[in-house]
Order: sequence, then C-alpha cells, then structure tokens
Amino acid sequence: MIKRLLLAAAAGLLSLQAAAQVGVTDPWIRATVPAQKATGAFMQLRSAKPARLVGASSPAAGRVEIHQMEMQGQSMRMHAVDAVELPAGQPVDLASGGYHIMLLDLKRQMKEGEQVPLTLVVAGADGKRENVALSVPVRPLAYSARPAAHAGH
Repeated sequence: MIKRLLLAAAAGLLSLQAAAQVGVTDPWIRATVPAQKATGAFMQLRSAKPARLVGASSPAAGRVEIHQMEMQGQSMRMHAVDAVELPAGQPVDLASGGYHIMLLDLKRQMKEGEQVPLTLVVAGADGKRENVALSVPVRPLAYSARPAAHAGH
C-alpha cells in the first residue's frame, strides 16, 4: 500500500514538472529611490513548447506591463506590447534595451537584497494559460546583468 502511494506521488510530481513548460533564469528587479514609481524586471525565459508571455503581476505594483525598447527614428522609445513570443527551446532575454517587464505604480521602494513576488502569465499554442510564480531578487540601481546567452562574449 505504501509503495503504491509513493509511486502515485512520484507520478504526480513528474506530471507537475511536465506541465511547467517555461523555465526562468537569472531574474532580477532594479532597485529604486524612495519616491520612484516604476522599475524594470529582467530575466531569461525558455519554453519547452511554443508559447507567448502574455502578462505579469506583482503585489508590489499597481500594474505590471510587458514593454519593448526600440529605435524609432533617432531615438529609443519604450512602449507596452501585448505579448512576447517564446519559440520552443530557444532562450528569450528580457533585458534592458529590449523586451522587459515594467512594474508601475509601485506601492513601496524596491530595496537591494529583498525578494519581490512576480507572477508571469504564459499562453501555450493551445491557448491554455500557465502562471509562473517567482520570488525575484532586487539588485542595486547600477546593476547591469548581461543575458546568460551572451555571458563571456
């Protein structure tokens, strides 16, 4: 009986791992000064199957949006986007100067060393949505991480 329960529990864990199709590497949030109302969250995503990052939320912010920085004429502009494509098996960097997550209407200062809850919403090709819950470390204002895919280049 105990052996059957252990086998059932192990099978349950394996199916849970199979359902989690998106991996997150090196997530971090930029620290803020006391009155600052917005900051960015950065990380690398890798999906086992084709998917899209379609949203995010955090109790630390009034709203959370997916943004993109891009050249428009002679200047860099930032704007919200509906989604970021996550091709199967390929790393997608959410980094300063490209796609990233903006935490807006901050409810408090983001202090170096603390952990901030952040939930990503990913939609699979079948339309099913998956929440990916993270505890993201806050890095110093001057911190600048190079995407893991480019480290050492």
